Amino acid sequence: MSEKKIWLSSPHMGDKEIVYVNEAFATNWIAPIGPHLNRFEEELSKISKGYPVAALSSGTAAIHLALILLNVSAGDEVLCSSFTFSASANPIVYQGAHPVFIDSEYDTWNMCPVSLRKAIEDRLKKGKKPKAIIVVHLYGMPAKMKEINEIAKEFDIPVIEDAAEGLGSYYFNEPLGTLSEIGIFSFNGNKIITTSSGGALVSSKSEYIEKAKFLSTQARDDAPHYEHSHIGYNYRLSNVCAAIGLGQLEVLKDRVEKRREIHSFYESKLLPSGKIEFLKEAVGFFSNRWLTTILLEDYNSRENLRVKLAEENIESRPLWKPMHMQPIFKDSLMFGGNVCQDLFQRGLCLPSGSNLSDTDLNRITNIILKNV
Repeated sequence: MSEKKIWLSSPHMGDKEIVYVNEAFATNWIAPIGPHLNRFEEELSKISKGYPVAALSSGTAAIHLALILLNVSAGDEVLCSSFTFSASANPIVYQGAHPVFIDSEYDTWNMCPVSLRKAIEDRLKKGKKPKAIIVVHLYGMPAKMKEINEIAKEFDIPVIEDAAEGLGSYYFNEPLGTLSEIGIFSFNGNKIITTSSGGALVSSKSEYIEKAKFLSTQARDDAPHYEHSHIGYNYRLSNVCAAIGLGQLEVLKDRVEKRREIHSFYESKLLPSGKIEFLKEAVGFFSNRWLTTILLEDYNSRENLRVKLAEENIESRPLWKPMHMQPIFKDSLMFGGNVCQDLFQRGLCLPSGSNLSDTDLNRITNIILKNV
C-alpha cells in the first residue's frame, strides 16, 4: 500500500489559527475563559441571526445542557432521530430519560414528519407526553423544519436542532441551528470547521445561554468562596481552542464552497455510471455538503466498494447505523418504517475534506468506477 492515505474528513487549517493561538499563549489566557472565547462566541453569533451563543467542550455537552434547560429529567421521553451518531441520543440517557426514535424520509434522510406525528399521538394515548424533540440535520442537509416545527407547536413540545454537521447550511435562507428552541453545533476535528474538540449552544432566549454558561462552569454561585446550589459541569470551551475556532470561522465560507465543489465533482463523475445515487437538495434547502454520501444497489455492493477503497488506502464509511439498531438502544421505542435501515445498508460516505486535491479526487473516482 504505497499510495498516500486519503482521509474521510481531516482538519483543514487556514492562516490565522496559529496567529490567534500564539496571542492566547503570549497573553497567558490558557484557561476555559478569555478574550478569544468571547470573540469566538461573538463571531459565531453573527452567523446565527445574532442569537447569543455558549461555546462548550463538545456538541454532546451542548445537547446535554439543552435537555437540562428544557427540564428533561428521569422517566421523561425524548423523541430523537434514529439515523444519527450516538451523541445525539446519549445525553437523553444522561438525564435518566428514555429516547424514542423516529425514522427518516427519503427526501432529506432526516426525521420523517409523518412518523413524528404518529409517535407523539401514540405516546399521548399512553399518557406520556414527550418532553422534547431532537432533530438532526444529517450530513449538513436541512431537515423538513417547517413541518416538524408545526407539529411541535401543535403539541407544545420544544425542539432541539442537532446541527453538529450543519454549520454553514441554510433552510430557506435561515441558518441551521436557529430554527427552533435551541440549536447545537459541533467543532470536532472532522467537522467543516474545528476547534480540535468543541461545540456550541445557540438560542434566541438569552436566559438559556446565561444558564448554560453558568452550568458549564461547575454552577459556581456568586460568592467569594466556592458556593454551589446547583449541579454543574466542566463543559466550557477553552480559550486556546476558541482561538483556533476564530481562525476557522474566517474560512468557513471557503470551506463550504469547497465541499460543495467536491460533491459536484463526484456527481459529474459517478452519476453517469447509473449505479450510484446522490442525495438531492430540494428548493430552499442549502447543504454545506459536509460529507458527500452515495447510495448503492444493496449492502454487498456498498461493502465491496468500501473494502476496495480501504485496500487503496482511502477512508470511506458506511452511513450512520440507526440508533434503534444499536445494542445499547435495542429496547427503545421506534416509530416509522425501514427508511433509515435501508439507507444504512446501502449508503457510503466518501472522502470530502476541503483539503482534498484534484489528484486525490480523480484517484478516488477512478477506483469507484472500477468497482461498481
